[in-house]
Amino acid sequence: MNKIILQAGLLVFFFSVIYFTQKGLAIESILLNSFVIFVMLTVLLSVIVIGLIKSINKNSFEKINRYTNDLAGSNKNE
Repeated sequence: MNKIILQAGLLVFFFSVIYFTQKGLAIESILLNSFVIFVMLTVLLSVIVIGLIKSINKNSFEKINRYTNDLAGSNKNE
């Protein structure tokens, strides 16, 4: 998953380099702006993915616990 996030960030980085180059900015400004966009996007996507993975794991653990509690013979009185 991290590889996909990094590749998406790099894609946006190079698109932003092209965009800022066409605006006629200085090379330092182009690279700085593009790098800031890359870092912000990569961190944002990482936080979103971590949240999604945690919610999926929580949901799957609850489902597993519910199934194991519903199995015959798992209660003391059975």
